[in-house]
Amino acid sequence: MSKSVILVTGGTGYIGSHTVVELQQAGFETVIVDNLSNSSAEVVDGIARITGVRPHFEKVDCCDRHAMAAVFDKYPGITAVIHFAASKAVGESVERPLLYYRNNLVSLLNVVEEMITHAVFHIVFSSSCTVYGQPAVLPVTEDAPVQPALSPYGNTKQICEEILRDTAASCSALQAVLLRYFNPIGAHPSAEIGEWPVGVPQNLVPFITQTAAGLRKELSVFGNDYHTPDGSCIRDYINVVDLARAHVQAVNYLSGGKNNPAVETFNIGTGKGLSVLELIAAFQKATCIKLPYKITGRRAGDIEQVWANPGKAHTVLGWRAQETIEDTLRSAWKWEERIARVRRG
Repeated sequence: MSKSVILVTGGTGYIGSHTVVELQQAGFETVIVDNLSNSSAEVVDGIARITGVRPHFEKVDCCDRHAMAAVFDKYPGITAVIHFAASKAVGESVERPLLYYRNNLVSLLNVVEEMITHAVFHIVFSSSCTVYGQPAVLPVTEDAPVQPALSPYGNTKQICEEILRDTAASCSALQAVLLRYFNPIGAHPSAEIGEWPVGVPQNLVPFITQTAAGLRKELSVFGNDYHTPDGSCIRDYINVVDLARAHVQAVNYLSGGKNNPAVETFNIGTGKGLSVLELIAAFQKATCIKLPYKITGRRAGDIEQVWANPGKAHTVLGWRAQETIEDTLRSAWKWEERIARVRRG
C-alpha cells in the first residue's frame, strides 16, 4: 500500500460513507470496518461509483476485540483511524441505555487498544454537540463547560472523550482530534449515498423526506412550547458532505504534527441555528412540496436549542461549511427519490 491508509469504523454508515468518499477523493486509501447493524454493504458500491475506487471492506463488529486485531494485522499500512462506529439515537438511548453503553464504549476501547498495539497513534473521534447539554451561552464554543448529559447517548460521547484524554495522558504518542458536530443532514449530490435508516428513522430529515414521499401520513414536531421564537427546538443543521470534509482536514492536521495539546476539540457546524419549523419551511421552499405535520409532546432527552461557533475549525483546520440549507435539503429529497425507485424495484 503506497498511499496513506485510513481505517474508518462505521464506514458504511451515513456520515462514515460520505467521509470515505472525501478521503478517497483526497488521495487516501481507505479500509471500512462495519457490522452493518444500521447500514448495508451496498453502500460500498455507491462509494465506488462516485470515486472510481472501491474501498476495502471488512464486516466486523468493533466490540469484537479479536476481529479488530485481525483487521489491524491484515492492513499494516494504517496510519490513522476515524471512529464513527456507535449507536447514535437520543430517544432510543433513553429506552435502551445498556445497549448504548456497551456498543459505544467497548467499541472505542477495542479500537484504541489495537491502535496502540499496532503503533497507530492518530485518531479522529466522532463526537457530538450533545456534550454541551443546554449551553448557557450561544453560539457555543469549545471552551463551554461540558454539562451533565441529558441522554445515555450524550453521556457515552462524554465518556469516550474522557477515555481518549486519559489514554493520551498515559501514552504520549497518541494524538486525537475530537470533532463535536452538530446536526448532519442531506446526501451526496450524486444521490449514490445518503441517509437510509434501518426501520424507523431516528433523525428529523428522513422523517421529512419520507413524509413528503407519502410513506408517512404526517410529520411529528416534538414540542412547540420551548423558549425559542416559534416554540420548536433549534439546531445547527450541517450538510453531510461539508461535515465529511472536516474529517479529511482533521486527518491532515494530525499527520502534519501541528496539534498541541495531544487531544484537541473542534466544533463542526454552520454557526447558524434553525428551528424545526424553520427547517420544515425551508424544505417546502426548496422542493415546492407541501409537508403535513402535527405538534406533539416533547421528546425525552431533547435539548432546547444549540448552535455552533465554528471559528476554531475555520482558523486551525482551515475548514468551513459551504453548502446552503436549500441545496442540502434538495440533496436529501433527491436521495429519497432514489430510494423510492429502489423500493419499487
